[in-house]
Amino acid sequence: MTRPTARLTLISHAMTDAMSAGRFPVDEPLSEIGRRQTGCPVIAERALAGPELRTRETAELLGLQAIVEPRLADLDCGQWRGQELQNIPPAGLRDWLTEPAAAPHRGESIVELVERVAGWLTQLDDAVRTVAVTHPAVIRAAILVALSAPPKSFWRIDVAPAGHTVLHRRGGVWTLRI
Repeated sequence: MTRPTARLTLISHAMTDAMSAGRFPVDEPLSEIGRRQTGCPVIAERALAGPELRTRETAELLGLQAIVEPRLADLDCGQWRGQELQNIPPAGLRDWLTEPAAAPHRGESIVELVERVAGWLTQLDDAVRTVAVTHPAVIRAAILVALSAPPKSFWRIDVAPAGHTVLHRRGGVWTLRI
């Protein structure tokens, strides 16, 4: 008997003004550019979205009636929320970008994000094809889990606004489809 295969399509939310300006995100809406870049409607057996406005708007523009999944929330940047990169203390930014367990912003570390996403991935139903509209950080974390890659590889993955990433799980093992 063939075991079911989980199919997970992760869609990064579209562009926001914070992304264009190089600011750490807050719960902002999509920009005009973001509203235009979402593309064609998507069909899914189950649609999920992170709780932030930008993920819910992207899902709606894709024609999805997404259920909010808290574990798809963006990386918590703590006290850096809303701040421009140029205003972040260089030593704190360096630590955050080079030490995956560091959280100089007093939010969530990369290691904590990867653990959160890994926990969510283990609970997905293999019999249901899922589309999840979320954040670049969450998608990077899911890719690390699928590849069993170390958290220090997090910043080496570039996820485009409104980009699609597909993962499959067979026999408990995730694969990345490019």
